[in-house]
Amino acid sequence: MHTYTHSRHEHGQNFLIDPRAIRTVVALVARTEGPILEIGPGDGALTLPLQTLRRPLTAVEIDTRAARRLDRCTGRRTRVVEGDFLTHRLPREPHVVVGNLPFHLTTAILRRLLYAPGWTDAVLMTQWEVARRRAGVGGSTMMTAQWAPYYAFRLEGRIPASAYRPRPAVDGGLLTIARRERPLVPHTDRRAYAAFVHRAFTGPGRGMGQILQHGLGLSRREVGPLLGAAGVRRDAAPGRLTAEQWAALWRRAP
Repeated sequence: MHTYTHSRHEHGQNFLIDPRAIRTVVALVARTEGPILEIGPGDGALTLPLQTLRRPLTAVEIDTRAARRLDRCTGRRTRVVEGDFLTHRLPREPHVVVGNLPFHLTTAILRRLLYAPGWTDAVLMTQWEVARRRAGVGGSTMMTAQWAPYYAFRLEGRIPASAYRPRPAVDGGLLTIARRERPLVPHTDRRAYAAFVHRAFTGPGRGMGQILQHGLGLSRREVGPLLGAAGVRRDAAPGRLTAEQWAALWRRAP
């Protein structure tokens, strides 16, 4: 198995070299269906094992030399594209995204994906803390809460820093994202719902009870039944709410 990459580090990527981590990623992708789009393949540490799934695979690599090297050793089902994923035209047809994300571009790539149509599942390696927060472990971020009605985020495991070259200062995390077949909030409400969550995260108050009163202008009499119907404690912090609780608050908020 190909487990080492000679690609340059100038694009800020820490390349995966651990066979066990690579097998875990491939196994997660194997649970999905459809063509595969890989972000930043480097010299193919993931690309070549992914080819064993015998599915169409497109690998988008920003490094010209790495793209040309990889293209020479891939099979007929694999297409290597030289380009920047952040500007690459993504397919609208169903597909699966996989990638070892450059740590400094994680947020930008995630935002690109979350706004993009077509893909059904993503298997991504990020910084450990980013993967935890996106999956809502120990509390979610505002970004996760805004997108949770449309995607299910799951933390699949921790990848030690020793699994990368060059070795990063922090461990990595393995995050999967699945597009919900039935969103918890209608897509037509997405912008208004996102604004609602933003006000909750940034509004005054120490718990959802105070936040709904002071930040959203609801009376105490309105807040009690609203929280009760959504199954939310009055003192709960916004980052502790589940996707279902946020959706229930949105549906019932005056």
